[in-house]
Amino acid sequence: MSKGLFFQNIIAVIWDFDRTLSSRYMQTPLFEEYGVDEEAFWREVNALPAFYARAGIHVHPDTCYLGHLLTYVRDGRMKGLTNARLRELGGRIPLFEGLAGLFDRLDAVLATPRFREGDLRLEHYVVSTGLAEMVRGSAIAGRLAGVWASEFIETPAGPGFDPAGTPQPGEISQIAAILDNTTKTRAIFEINKGVNKLPGITVNDAIPEEERRVPVTQMIYIADGPSDIPSFSVVRKHGGRAYAVYDPSSQRQFQQVVALQESARVDAIGPADYREGSHTDLWLRTQVERLAEGIMKRRQAALESRIGPGPTHV
Repeated sequence: MSKGLFFQNIIAVIWDFDRTLSSRYMQTPLFEEYGVDEEAFWREVNALPAFYARAGIHVHPDTCYLGHLLTYVRDGRMKGLTNARLRELGGRIPLFEGLAGLFDRLDAVLATPRFREGDLRLEHYVVSTGLAEMVRGSAIAGRLAGVWASEFIETPAGPGFDPAGTPQPGEISQIAAILDNTTKTRAIFEINKGVNKLPGITVNDAIPEEERRVPVTQMIYIADGPSDIPSFSVVRKHGGRAYAVYDPSSQRQFQQVVALQESARVDAIGPADYREGSHTDLWLRTQVERLAEGIMKRRQAALESRIGPGPTHV
C-alpha cells in the first residue's frame, strides 16, 4: 500500500511494435506511398555502418535508418514527408488479428467488483525503435497510455529563435529523439516512475520503489526477438513478466523465441495471435489477473499491519 506519490494501482502492458503488434515493419506503408523499393532501402541501411566506418565515423546500426530516411526526403524521393503524413500513413499498418478484442478482454479482467473496488487499472504502452508518429496513427493508438519511439523535427529553430514562438511546419529535416534496443530500457523506468504522467519528474530522480507509479513487478513486457533482450532482462530482474511472440508462419522466428525461453530470457513464449482463446490471449489474461490479485493481497497485508486489534472482553 503506497503512501507516497502514487497509489500503485496500475498494471502496465508494454509492447514492442514491429513483428509484435504488426507482421510487417511499420515503415512499409511509407515505402509503398512513395514508390521506394523497401528491400533496397534496408540493404542500404545495413551497409551504412561499414560505409561510414571507412571515414572513421561510427553510426548505430539500430537507428541509422532514421538519417537515411531524411536523406531520401532531402533527395526528393520522399518529397513533402511531414509528421502529419507519417501519422496518416500509420493508419495503414496491418496489425495481427485479435488485438482490439484482446484489449477489451484484458480490461474485463479488472472489471470484477473486487478489482473495481480497488480501483485497479490497466495501461498499454508501445516502446519501439520505429517511428512515434506512425504508432500514433495506427489502429490501436487510442488504446495507448504512451508511446516511446523515434521522432523528427520539421523546421528547426534557427540561431536567435524566439523561445516563445511556435515551430513552423515543413518536411521532416532533423532527428528529434532516438530510441534503440538498449535505450528502450530507459522508457521502462520512465513508465515506472511516472515521468509521462507527472510534470517535474525525470528518470534520474531518486524515488523509493514503494512510491513509484508503476512498480516493475506490475509490468508485462511483450516483444518478438533477441534485440529485446535488454528490456526482457530489466523487467524480469525487477520482478515483472516477459513474453516473447513469434509469427506462426515463420519457423525462424519460432526458433528465436524458443532460444530466448531456453536461456531464461523470458517467462513464456507464444504466437502473435491475439484472438480469443489463443495461447497468447489466455496467458496474458492469466497474468493480468495474477498481478491484480497480488496487488490486492499486498494492500490487505499492509492494512492489517497498520491496524491494531480492538479491545475485547476478558
